[in-house]
Amino acid sequence: MEWVTFTIVAVCAVASAVGLVVRANPLHGALFLVANLFCVAVLYLMLGAEFLALAQVIIYAGAIMVLFIFAIMLLIPGKSEAGPDPLWPQRSWALPFGALMGAVIMALVLFQAGGRAGVRPAPGGVGAIGRLLFTDYLVPFEVTSVLLLAALVGALALAKRRPV
Repeated sequence: MEWVTFTIVAVCAVASAVGLVVRANPLHGALFLVANLFCVAVLYLMLGAEFLALAQVIIYAGAIMVLFIFAIMLLIPGKSEAGPDPLWPQRSWALPFGALMGAVIMALVLFQAGGRAGVRPAPGGVGAIGRLLFTDYLVPFEVTSVLLLAALVGALALAKRRPV
């Protein structure tokens, strides 16, 4: 059952990554990236890394992708989707190159001698990480939050439209 779940999630992850590269519209690419990040979170869950899966969904698929989508909408305000794709020559190589890389990875997996016995979850889990984050690493955690807040204020100041 584990292999079936892994295979389905891996195929979805590869398909969304290919969709990200092949799509000409950056908004569609961002949505494919969200799908890929969710697939990676499911793979983290299968490995027993609950904290990484939650961080993947909350931070990357949630917060960062919202910022990406807002940036795309701010930087490309009226771009039509109907015009010719200027990056088509590069995008046309994405599928053959992706298929070649997939074949190489499949060959490496199939010809690998022996396998791992089983994946054990990391000791401690989310509780241990939370305890460390708010005791030993409290100052770096708070400095990071202040830096992110300063970056957000700077981005808002730069994006603010000035009257002509």
